[in-house]
Amino acid sequence: MRHRKKIFILLFVGLLWLSGCSSHTSSPVSDTGLETKANLQSTQKTENVPSLVYEKSMELQYAENFTIDYYKGGYVLLTTIMDEVRFLIVPENKEVPQDLDKEIVILKRPVKDIYLVASSAMGIFSELNGLDTITFSGQKEDGWYIEAAREAMAKGDILYAGKYSKPDYELIVSNHCTLAIENMMISHSPEVIEKLQDFGIPIMIDYSSYESHPLGRVEWVKFYGALLGKEDEAERIFEEQAAVLEKVSTDEKTDKTAAFFFITSNGMVQVRQSSDYVPKMIELAGGNYVFENLGAAETKRSTMNIQAEEFYAGAKDADYLIYNSSIDGGVSSVEDLLDKCELLADFKAVKEGNVWCTTNDMYQQSLLIGYLIEDMYAMFHGEMDDMHYLYHLE
Repeated sequence: MRHRKKIFILLFVGLLWLSGCSSHTSSPVSDTGLETKANLQSTQKTENVPSLVYEKSMELQYAENFTIDYYKGGYVLLTTIMDEVRFLIVPENKEVPQDLDKEIVILKRPVKDIYLVASSAMGIFSELNGLDTITFSGQKEDGWYIEAAREAMAKGDILYAGKYSKPDYELIVSNHCTLAIENMMISHSPEVIEKLQDFGIPIMIDYSSYESHPLGRVEWVKFYGALLGKEDEAERIFEEQAAVLEKVSTDEKTDKTAAFFFITSNGMVQVRQSSDYVPKMIELAGGNYVFENLGAAETKRSTMNIQAEEFYAGAKDADYLIYNSSIDGGVSSVEDLLDKCELLADFKAVKEGNVWCTTNDMYQQSLLIGYLIEDMYAMFHGEMDDMHYLYHLE
C-alpha cells in the first residue's frame, strides 16, 4: 500500500512537470513575456484593412491628433484621433477593398473638388501647390490673407460656398464636391454635418489647433501631404520650420514674461490656456507665459474669456504684451489698444513701451509658426529688425 502511494505521488509530480513544460513551450510569447511593439502595431494596422498588406506608419515628431498608415499598392489610411474617423485613400485605377469596416471613408485619387472651411489649412494647400484640389471656400475672397487663395477666387477657380454653418448645398452638390474639410466650429452645427453626409459628402475635421506643441500644428502639413500624395514636399516644409525653431531654442532662456490676448466686443479679455501652443511658443522663444496654470488641459480648449479685472491682476506686471489681431483686424497704436481697454494704461509693458501686435494672417499662416517663434525670440532679446508676424506698437 505504501509502495503504491509512493508511485502515485511520483506520477502526480511528473504530470505537473509535464504540464509546466507544455505550457512554456507552446506559448507564442517570447522569454520576456512581451511581443514587440512593431508586431503589435502591424497586427492592429492589418486588422484595420484586412485585405491589404500593412507596410509602415509615418513617424511623427510632435503631432498627436492624426496617424498615417501605408499599405501595399499605394493605399494610405489617414486617421483623425479626436473623432477616430478613418479615411482610406485609394490609388488611381485601383480597386476599393471589399471587406472594409463600414465606418471607413473612401477617398479616390486624385482627391479634388474639396470644400475647404478650415482656414488654417489654406496656407498648407498653397505651399503644397494643391490649390487646384480646392473648388469651394468657406471664406469670401476678402477674408483670405493667403495671396494665392485670393487670386484663385478672383479668377473663379475657387468658389465661395458659404460659411461652416450655412453651406450653399446646391452649389457644392451640383459641382460634385468630394470632401468637406472643417474646423471644430462644425460641432456647433450638427444639422450641417447630417445634411452633408446625406448628400454623400464626407467630413474631415482639422484638429491642428488642438496640438500642444507649435510644431505639432505645423506637422499637419504631413497629413495633407499624404492626402494629396505630396509627402516629400510636406517633409521639406516641415523640416524648414523645425530648423528655424532649433536655431532660436538652443539659446539661453530669459526671465521675461509675456501675455497674449484679445479684447472682445463685450469688454472681456480672451487669453490662451496655459496648455495651448501659443504659451509653448513663448517658452520656446525664451520667455514665460504670464499665466502659469490657466484653464484645464483636459478640455482641449485653446482660449478662454476672463474679466478685464482678472486679466489686470494676472498680467499687470508682464514684461511684454502681445495683442492678437487675427480676430478683429488689429490695432495700429497703443492708443487704439487703450480705447479698447483703459485698464491697460497701468500695465508695466505699456509704460515701458513693450507692446506688440500680431499680423492679421497669423491663423491662416499655420506653416510659418517657426518664424513667429523667431519673432518672439527677437522681441525678448531686443532685436526688432526684420520681423515676420509681429510688429511694435508706438
